[in-house]
Amino acid sequence: MSRAPWVAHFGLKRTPFGKSIPAKDLYARPAHQEAIARINFCVVENALGVITGDVGAGKTVSVRAAVSALDPTRHQIIYISNPAFGTRGLYVTIVRALGDTPRYQRAELMVQAADLLAAEVAERHRRVVLIVDEAHLLEPAQLEELRLLTNAEMDSASAFAGILVGQPTLNRQLRMGTFAALDQRIATRFTIKAMDLVESGQYLRHHLALAGRDEPLFADDAIARLHRVANGLPRQLNNAATAALIAAAAENKDLVDDTCAKRAVAELTRD
Repeated sequence: MSRAPWVAHFGLKRTPFGKSIPAKDLYARPAHQEAIARINFCVVENALGVITGDVGAGKTVSVRAAVSALDPTRHQIIYISNPAFGTRGLYVTIVRALGDTPRYQRAELMVQAADLLAAEVAERHRRVVLIVDEAHLLEPAQLEELRLLTNAEMDSASAFAGILVGQPTLNRQLRMGTFAALDQRIATRFTIKAMDLVESGQYLRHHLALAGRDEPLFADDAIARLHRVANGLPRQLNNAATAALIAAAAENKDLVDDTCAKRAVAELTRD
């Protein structure tokens, strides 16, 4: 497999800050581990949980890591990447994921989804895990339908574990009085904060090690600058670090110094 010139310049096996890193190899910072623990709690307890964080904080990465550790013979994962499909779309997605053809009439579709969820547990002995990403985009009517889906056995149990993943506005939306009934069903909440400077440095070194580089490659002042421009957010740090590596390779440098970091920042912040 061919490598980009800058990747070869630093003797790396592959691009160190890409999206294709296996879940088991992801940098396990404390916030990431805490998010995984909260998700696992929801799965075990068939509970509803909320994971929030700014764009690029690592919410979806945490979900991916948690899901990858689940036994696929005992869990049925229903992942919704974008909930902008109306109230009917929620039921359609569940029905199709559970192997049936959605009924046309909405009332029948609701019953069909509820029956399939119950059958997954009672007949197939599999726990359903419903994950809604970008959940801050959920409409009020969709949130109400989600509440209705959590009702089971006269409100004493839920037929599935639910994870709502979204930006911080999701928490504010759920705490509005209109959604009090759903908000009271949320068993755990966690907000993934940005990395501090130490974690950003560890993050960079971890990803470089995965790409085959154990020796230092970023100078301390370069790390500090990249951390600041990325606001401690992993996705932004990936982009900033890659731009700095390309700048260093273009100047035939063996180390990413602060000058290269400045160039990277200038490129990323250019209008």
